[in-house]
Amino acid sequence: MNVVPAQPAPPAGAVGATGLIGIGLTIAAMACFATLDTATKYVSVGVPVLMALWFRYAFQAVATTLVVLPLRGLAGLRTAHPKFQVLRGALLLASSLFAFLSLKFMPVGEFTAIVMLTPLAITLLATRALGERVTLGQWALVCGGFAGTLVIIRPGHEAFEWTTLLPLGLVVCNAWFQVLTSKLAKTEDPITMHLYTGWVGTVAASLPLPWVWAKLPGTALWGALMLMGAAATVGHFMLILAYKRAPAATLTPYLYAQIGFAMLGGWLVFAHVPDGWSVLGMAMIAVCGVVGAWLALRRPNRAAPPALSRSKSAAT
Repeated sequence: MNVVPAQPAPPAGAVGATGLIGIGLTIAAMACFATLDTATKYVSVGVPVLMALWFRYAFQAVATTLVVLPLRGLAGLRTAHPKFQVLRGALLLASSLFAFLSLKFMPVGEFTAIVMLTPLAITLLATRALGERVTLGQWALVCGGFAGTLVIIRPGHEAFEWTTLLPLGLVVCNAWFQVLTSKLAKTEDPITMHLYTGWVGTVAASLPLPWVWAKLPGTALWGALMLMGAAATVGHFMLILAYKRAPAATLTPYLYAQIGFAMLGGWLVFAHVPDGWSVLGMAMIAVCGVVGAWLALRRPNRAAPPALSRSKSAAT
C-alpha cells in the first residue's frame, strides 16, 4: 500500500471534475502498486531479496532525481529535518523488506489485504504519537479489520505457517512511517521527501549488494525488475497528483481497489484463486477501511486522523 503526505486539497464535499481526476489517478496508482507486488512475487523466485530490494529503490531514486533536479535544482534537496528524513527512509526500507519476504511465501491478494490494515493500525498510534481522539466506532473498525486478518491467516489451521505473519511486520513499520510522514508533512515538501526516501533506501540496500549480487538467467527476470521499479515510481507520482486534486478522505475508499487488482494479478500470473475464507477476510478488511473513510468524510470541519487519511502500497 502507499504513503503520500497530506496535500492541500479542496474541502471534502461534493466531488467535482478535479476530484474525479483525483479518483481516477488513485485507481491507476492502485493498479501500479498491484503490478509492483505481482512483479515482486515473480522475481522473488529467482532473484535474491536484497538484490531485488536494491533495484526497486535505485530505479525510483534515479528516475525521481532525473525529473526533479532539472525543475528545482538543489533546492529540491533542502530539508529542515535530515535525521527524520533518514529515519523515514529506513522505516520504508524495512517495510519493503517485509513486503518482499512476505510475497516470497504468500499469494498477492491475501498479502495485499493484510497490508491494507495499515490505515486502521495507525488509529492505535494516533492516540499517543499524534494526540488524536479515537472514537469508539474507530476502535470497532480496528477490531473488525484485525478479525479479517485472522480469517485470512487462520492461526491453528493445518495450512497455517509462520511466514503468514510477515505482513504484520510490514504493517507495524508502515504505521510508524506514516505517523512520521504526518509530522514532516507540516513543514516538508512532498517531492523532497520522495527524493530522500528513494536515496536512503538505495544507499542502505547498496551496503550488502556485493555479497548478494547474482547473475540472472535470461531476460525475463531483468524485465520483471524493470517493471517493478517503473510501477513503484509511476504509482507514487500518481498518488501525489491525486492528493493534490481531492481530499484524502475522499480518495481513501478507492485505495482498496488494490485488493481487486492484486487478486487479478495473482490469477493471471500465478493461477491463484483465494478460497472462500480468504475472500471473506479481504472483504472484512476492505469494509472496515471504507467505513472508516466514510466516517472521516462526515467530519469536514476536523482534520481526519492519519489512519483514515493515507495508505501505503503493499510492496512499497
